[in-house]
Amino acid sequence: MTIHLRQTAASASEATIRGHKIAIDRPLGKGGADTGPMGGELFLAAIGGCFISNLLAAINARRAQVSGVRTEVIATLEDSPSRFTAIELCVSAECADRELFEKLVEIAERGCILVNTVKGKLDLQVRIGTVV
Repeated sequence: MTIHLRQTAASASEATIRGHKIAIDRPLGKGGADTGPMGGELFLAAIGGCFISNLLAAINARRAQVSGVRTEVIATLEDSPSRFTAIELCVSAECADRELFEKLVEIAERGCILVNTVKGKLDLQVRIGTVV
C-alpha cells in the first residue's frame, strides 16, 4: 500500500490515495491555513473508518437487522513528546438484538487492520454505547 503526499502551501499538503485527494493542514491557531484536517485527526478518522467498515461488512455478510451505525473516536493526548496515549471507539446502532450487535462489534474489532496495529502499543478500547 502506497500513499503519495505533496506540499500545496506553506503549511499544507495533499494526500493522494488511489483516486482520492485529501487536503492536510494545521488549524489557524497552530500556524496553518485550516484547509484540511491535521494528520493526527486523519489518523483517528482512519481508525474509526477502518473499524466501521469492518463492522458494516460483518453486518452485511450476516444480513443482520442493524442500521444507523455510528462510531465516536475519543483520543487522549499527551505532551513531551506530543502523542496519543489512549483511544476509545464508542459504537452505537439501531439493533433489537444487543447480543448479536456485541458479536458483530467483536468481529469488526478483530478484523480491523488499524485496531490490530495500535492495540498493545497504546490503550485502545471499544465500547458499545446506545443500542436501540
